[in-house]
Amino acid sequence: MPLPRLGTRSVRLRTAPAVFVVLAAALAATLLTFSLGGPRHEPSGAAPSGHIAIDVSQSRCGRGWTRPEPGLRTFDLHNSSDGAAEVYLEDPGSQAVYGEVEGVGPGTTRELTVRLGKGTYAFKCVPDDADAVTGPTVRITGGRRGPGAAPVTQHDLIPPALAYQKWVGGGLADVVRLTTRLRDAIDRGDLAGARSAWLPAHLRYERLGAAYDAFGDADSEINGTDAGLPGGVHDAHFAGFHRVEYGLWHGESADGLRTPAAALVKALTGLRDGWSQTRMDPAQLGLRAHEILENTVQFELTGRTDYGSGSNLATARANLDGTRAVLSRLRPLLATRYAGLPELERELDRARHTLDGFRHGDRWTPLGGLGRARREQVDADLGDLVERLASVATLCDPRRTV
Repeated sequence: MPLPRLGTRSVRLRTAPAVFVVLAAALAATLLTFSLGGPRHEPSGAAPSGHIAIDVSQSRCGRGWTRPEPGLRTFDLHNSSDGAAEVYLEDPGSQAVYGEVEGVGPGTTRELTVRLGKGTYAFKCVPDDADAVTGPTVRITGGRRGPGAAPVTQHDLIPPALAYQKWVGGGLADVVRLTTRLRDAIDRGDLAGARSAWLPAHLRYERLGAAYDAFGDADSEINGTDAGLPGGVHDAHFAGFHRVEYGLWHGESADGLRTPAAALVKALTGLRDGWSQTRMDPAQLGLRAHEILENTVQFELTGRTDYGSGSNLATARANLDGTRAVLSRLRPLLATRYAGLPELERELDRARHTLDGFRHGDRWTPLGGLGRARREQVDADLGDLVERLASVATLCDPRRTV
């Protein structure tokens, strides 16, 4: 799928996830910390004092752990092979993961710090181009370990992805219907009616948050901004909801808005009609649950996507609904893996209550109308959710088990 051009919502939804996944936030009482520094080029066995040197090559996976003890332990994972590998520390019986490091390059060493307790452990080495290998099993007889997380596979994510994709199809039909009302009001020259129709249509589209990547280039025609366009808001390529928004709230005539409104309906209709042939990537579902609100904080709560309607808080509220729509499909997987799920749901309720306080009938308080205390509350509520949802992205990242 070609990359969308600058200024689209799809670009906003692309983040660079850390190479080293921190499962501590996801696993509550389990402490898993990964080095964020570069690789260390050291010979195997040259571990610093107190560290345990572990070979993660395919032929010697997990070798070097000779004195298993409870407590906080740091492993120096050295890849003596000629290919990169992922490494998991898991319970070999249940395959629950207690720590992982991705991208251990050939000849490099990465640190993995884990709090260990009573139970069995083994390192699993997953080379990029070969079968997974499980190293020797070790047993620890004392101490208490926190919960591990059973790995999620691509197969596990297919049913929630299909259910979500079906839901998006119904949402697109709603967006087309609501946007047609917007276009018809503009065609009649009823700009006041068009301003009233713009927000419901835009919010319905915003609720489809996890599907933007699958929308591809169509999203730039539907929800693009003027970012990266040489002519800014006057550029011929500025299109979609925000193009119509700019015109409606900056005195543009109905004649000037008829063409962009018609193009918006056409783009949405094409997306709706072709949606049944589109396939979402199941592996992206958990990541999107996190990115929806991450980008809400980055773009909506800073006002960077306000083209005159002052509706950023309404959009943030719609994005919250979009996040819940993803989580509801992932819940069967998360319920047995994420100890923080009940607290996450309580925080979602708290953020919903906060944002609903800015709605006044069909109108919403603009960002500029918030006092400092209320602005800080919104930022805190949404920022906390972004941190919690990072755990969802981590736990739903599919892992190779063979």
